[in-house]
Amino acid sequence: MEHIISREWLSLAKVKEIIDNHAKLVLSEQSKADILKCRSYLDSKMEDLDKPVYGVTTGFGSLYNVTIPHEDLSQLQHNLVMSHACGTGEEVRPEIVKIMLLLKAQSLSYGHSGTQLITVQRLLDMFNEDVIPVVYQQGSLGASGDLCPLAHMSLPLIGLGKVRYKGEIRESAEVWKELGWEPIKLQSKEGLALLNGTQFMSAHAVWSLLKSIRLSKWADLIAAMSLDAYDGRIEPFLPLTHHLRPHKGQIETGRRFVEILDGSELIRRPKEHIQDPYSFRCIPQVHGAVKDNIEYVESVIEREINSATDNPNIFPDEDMIISAGNFHGEPIAIPMDALAIAVSELSSISERRTYRLIHGQRDLPKFLVANPGLNSGFMIPQYTAASIVSQNKGLCWPASCDSIPSSQGQEDHVSMGANAATKLVRVVDNTERVLAIELFNAAQALEFRRPAKSSPRIERIWNDYRKEVPFIDNDTYMSPLIAKSVKFIRNEIYFDF
Repeated sequence: MEHIISREWLSLAKVKEIIDNHAKLVLSEQSKADILKCRSYLDSKMEDLDKPVYGVTTGFGSLYNVTIPHEDLSQLQHNLVMSHACGTGEEVRPEIVKIMLLLKAQSLSYGHSGTQLITVQRLLDMFNEDVIPVVYQQGSLGASGDLCPLAHMSLPLIGLGKVRYKGEIRESAEVWKELGWEPIKLQSKEGLALLNGTQFMSAHAVWSLLKSIRLSKWADLIAAMSLDAYDGRIEPFLPLTHHLRPHKGQIETGRRFVEILDGSELIRRPKEHIQDPYSFRCIPQVHGAVKDNIEYVESVIEREINSATDNPNIFPDEDMIISAGNFHGEPIAIPMDALAIAVSELSSISERRTYRLIHGQRDLPKFLVANPGLNSGFMIPQYTAASIVSQNKGLCWPASCDSIPSSQGQEDHVSMGANAATKLVRVVDNTERVLAIELFNAAQALEFRRPAKSSPRIERIWNDYRKEVPFIDNDTYMSPLIAKSVKFIRNEIYFDF
């Protein structure tokens, strides 16, 4: 499969398709023409510039007033990439770095950045050959672009830094020789075009959104299984109530639960209790709010990944080079913080449902084992979920409300969006684990309702899950079973509604 890099809108769904199908990236003829036109304009402009142009003929940051001789402009860009590669901390997972490569190439393809065609093409080559730069999580302020992590992403272009290739971390220079690639001699403005930009933040956001969409769907399926196992009521999911408060996500959640539980013997049987606890009764309101937030953040991130976010911006047709602030991460930092809060709520309400299932209510045994006392049963998986949820609460403190000035005060307000991005990934991972623990409990609880059956859809999930994770009669080593539960909810074959 090929994907053509062009001015056509790059949707989140398209990114997922590219990644899932291991698509090869190809520049459209129009993108090639746009890149060449912009580079040619900048080269010709260099011959008669009558005033300094930031990042083209000057230093960077607070060194904007230092003019660089023409013969040193290439070295200036080379030095920029080297000096800004100051990352530390954990390595960014390779699948996110691969998205960074895609998004950086997309941003440079519009012809407003001044890069050479070979520079953009090499980014595509790296993507296509799975040559993944080693990038570190810490170092970006999310303001002058993701300078530090994008420097690490760009080092291999000039024959420096390390890459992951065929399962090994190697010096890029070695891999370049193996592939027959030559290091690129950066021209004026190119280093800045590579480093200015929001692709570190955006790639984390894209990865997190794709996973959040999956987890949101799983949260409905798992909660539906829990509802039936808890002998819950269907009335809070009926459409009459939700049309009185017509939030889109709330209406959609109610509809989904009615569909998921259609045909369930358990949901139809008479109930002794008048109401369920909020963690069941208010699922449409909570899960629905998460859906609405995901949809909003998706719209913001899609705009971002279809934008040119470096500086200065070059406009050949208008004969203008404008130094501005499209690299500033604020437009996506705040939504990423909001998404972390929303996804964390899926884990928070999930843990409460798990607690209800093990509480010994509604004819379910305490801790979901036949002989509690001798057996602790499902006591501690709930502890684990509670611990993770508590960690999520700390991670949800918004990074975007902080700012620390840099570059001698020239960069006096920063977004801290990179911290929002890396925190978001941790929250999404944590939520996946909490939902997996709820499934572990819900499947166990459902067996205590036999011979009554849940809906065909829930029974299908339950049967497939039981092929991986058994019913627990007596205490056993549970950590591997939780790991299997996490793996189980990484598939999407049950999203048939």
